[in-house]
Amino acid sequence: MAESIDIRALNERIEQQSTFVTNLVTGMDQVIVGQKHLVESLLIGLLSDGHVLLEGVPGLAKTLAIKTLASLVNASFSRIQFTPDLLPADVMGTMIYSQREEKFISKKGPIFANFVLADEINRAPAKVQSALLEAMQERQVTIAKETFKLPDPFLVLATQNPIEQEGTYQLPEAQVDRFMLKVLISYPSAEEERRIVRQNISGEQKKPLRPILTTEEIHAAREVVRSIYIDEKIEKYIVDIVFATRYPEKYNLKDLKALIEFGCSPRASINLALASRAYAFIHRRGYVIPEDVRAVAHDVLRHRIGLSYEAEATNVTSDDLINDIINKVEVP
Repeated sequence: MAESIDIRALNERIEQQSTFVTNLVTGMDQVIVGQKHLVESLLIGLLSDGHVLLEGVPGLAKTLAIKTLASLVNASFSRIQFTPDLLPADVMGTMIYSQREEKFISKKGPIFANFVLADEINRAPAKVQSALLEAMQERQVTIAKETFKLPDPFLVLATQNPIEQEGTYQLPEAQVDRFMLKVLISYPSAEEERRIVRQNISGEQKKPLRPILTTEEIHAAREVVRSIYIDEKIEKYIVDIVFATRYPEKYNLKDLKALIEFGCSPRASINLALASRAYAFIHRRGYVIPEDVRAVAHDVLRHRIGLSYEAEATNVTSDDLINDIINKVEVP
C-alpha cells in the first residue's frame, strides 16, 4: 500500500513538472512539421542528460530541430561545422599569448556551451572526434595543463549524413558508445510534405521563438525523472535484452551468433534504463512499463551492436537484430 501511495504522489509531481513538455513540443511544432520521433528523442536526451546522434539524408530538419530546441531553452548554444581540416583546438580552445598580461592564457572554444550542435560530425578526422570524448564523458576539457568544467546542462547533439561517403570518416566505436541515442530520421509523409511546402511558400514572416524553459527547470525535471520507479522485473528485462546481444544462444537466438561481432556494452543497460524513465516522464507516468523499454530500445542499442561480415554481406541491419531480440526475450 505504501508503494502505491508513493507512485500516486509521484504521478501528481510528474503532472506538475511535465507541463513544460507540452510547451516545448508546441514550440517545436511551430517550426518543425511532423518528425514526432525526432522531437521526442531530443526531449529524452535533454531529460536524461544524454548526448544524441541524428542520422538522415540532408533536408530532414535535423539541424533545424536542434537549433529550435536550443532557442526554447534559456541557455547558451554553439554550432560547430565539422570539416576535414578542422583541428581539436578549433573545438576545445587553445592557449594564446596575451601581450597585456605577458603570459599565455586559455581561450575557450565553442564546446563551452549548454547545447553544442556538432553538424556533420563524420566529416572530421578521428583526432578531432576523439577530442570530444573527454568532453562528452567527463564533462570537462583540458587545455594545455588546465582543466575546465563544462557548463551544466551540457548536451552534444550531432548530425551525420549516411549516404555521402566522400570526405567522411567513420566514428570510432568508443565515441559512438558515448551517444545515449542514435536516431534515424525518415522522410515526412505526403501530407506533412504538403504542409512544409505551404509554410515555405506562404511568404509569412515567422515570429522568433522565445525561451520558455530555464536550466533550473531542466535540473528540477531531471530530479523527478531520476525518482521514477523501475521494478526489479523491468531491470531484469533490460539486462536480458542487452545480454541477448552478447550471448544470443542463451535466449534461443543461436542464428544471431554468426551475425554479431560484439554485443552492447554496460552503457547500453544504463542508458536503456535512463531513457525508459524519461519516456515514462514524457507520457506522465511515475513508473516504467515494458512498452517504455521497447519504445526506446532501437535508439539506445542500434549503434552499440557490432555487425559481422556475414551480416553486412546479407544486408542484415542492427535494427533487424534488435527486432528479433525484443520479440524473443520474455516480457515481464
